[in-house]
Amino acid sequence: MTTTTTITAEQLSRMPDNATRRELVRGELREMAPAGNVHGRVAMKAGWRLAQHVESHNLGVVYAAETGFILARNPDTVRAPDVAFVRQEVVDAMSGVVGYLPCAPDLAIEVISPGDSYTEVNEKVMEWLGAGSRMVVTVDPRRRIVTVYRSRHDIEILTEEDTLSGGDVVEGWELPLSELFA
Repeated sequence: MTTTTTITAEQLSRMPDNATRRELVRGELREMAPAGNVHGRVAMKAGWRLAQHVESHNLGVVYAAETGFILARNPDTVRAPDVAFVRQEVVDAMSGVVGYLPCAPDLAIEVISPGDSYTEVNEKVMEWLGAGSRMVVTVDPRRRIVTVYRSRHDIEILTEEDTLSGGDVVEGWELPLSELFA
């Protein structure tokens, strides 16, 4: 008989830092290797460009990788996208929160690493959308494509000739994918 121990978000937050990335999925601890060169570079480019736009227009806050968002309780799910955006009114409402953010970001960006399975990536996308994210972007550096999910049915695939737009989620933000993949 196999027994699985369910972990809570609070237990996850108290775990020692062992240089391993962790997420919690329906109470199950998942550990991932640190990001590699391409993953880190692409995530930083997207995050830097997004943060510049968000800050200059006072739209909210952009969070770096490893920022945890509580997507579900009992059992708990805590996910950490590579880049996240939360609009200002939500940030203001959570001004006293010290730990994981108790909401889904308005925009979650996930950069696909060579070790990620498409099933795992799809699972994350569906969790973000199900928890209330208004836009989820997956970036596949190997195939040089970006997939934009605005809902489970509103999905757009972009190539490096296209420009990613924040639409009504991050108004005015655009990122030419040729620059992201350069």
